[in-house]
Amino acid sequence: MKIGVFDSGYGGLTILEKIRQLLPVYDYLYLGDNARAPYGSRSFEVIYRYTLQAVRHLEAEGCRLIILACNTASAKALRSIQQHDIDPARLRVLGVIRPTVEAVNGHHIGVLATQGTVQSQSYVLELEKQWQKANAGTAMITQQACPMWVPLIESGEHLSDGADYFVDKYLSELWQKDPLLDTLILGCTHYPLLLPKIEAWIRAHGLRHVQIVEQGDIVAQSLKDYLLRHRDIDDVLSRGGTCRYLTSEQADKFNQSAGIFLNTPVSAEHIEL
Repeated sequence: MKIGVFDSGYGGLTILEKIRQLLPVYDYLYLGDNARAPYGSRSFEVIYRYTLQAVRHLEAEGCRLIILACNTASAKALRSIQQHDIDPARLRVLGVIRPTVEAVNGHHIGVLATQGTVQSQSYVLELEKQWQKANAGTAMITQQACPMWVPLIESGEHLSDGADYFVDKYLSELWQKDPLLDTLILGCTHYPLLLPKIEAWIRAHGLRHVQIVEQGDIVAQSLKDYLLRHRDIDDVLSRGGTCRYLTSEQADKFNQSAGIFLNTPVSAEHIEL
């Protein structure tokens, strides 16, 4: 039985890479619904339907545990799928928002995300629940949608001079909303590829105290802890150290674009969802 990793496109590859670095012995199956990406601007109903289709496919391929390595899917589909569509005795589906929120320690928090994740209010709700649970009072949570960042990254332009304009645009808009920000959540799995430019902007504006929270290492460690706590699941996972890649678009296109996110070539298989 394999660990499945799903994303609407390529960003989940940043999560998969960190998971495989920390937990290399397991067998993995990555599914990117690239033909229907991006999910960020779609309705709840569409995102839920698309995500459930991907979960069903991964389950049929022998996945016992599935990570929704997509913030939009985690925000808009995870809870419904967990509550209504799966039998936890046969399949577990986890998201990326809760473990990310649990790593946050600040009090003025900025969330950079897609429009869909921002509109879902998932980060706001999860952060508020965490503070209530810890009796830590309240915090200022400010969100900023970054609609141009994913296209820049997927076109390979994220390190170009032209990308500087949109990094400055969205970060400036965020800090105008709350000049006291001390924590910055990269709430999309694509965004770590813009980290060099984000860090440069932070330094240039004298904000070195700001903690930047990216998801790869956090989700990987959370999965490791989850498997330690759930031995019944860990015991049935196969350990061949393999990884297959599935995509709903043309495989050669996926293989080419995946190189932007991974340091190794891949050979994907085309599927229909």
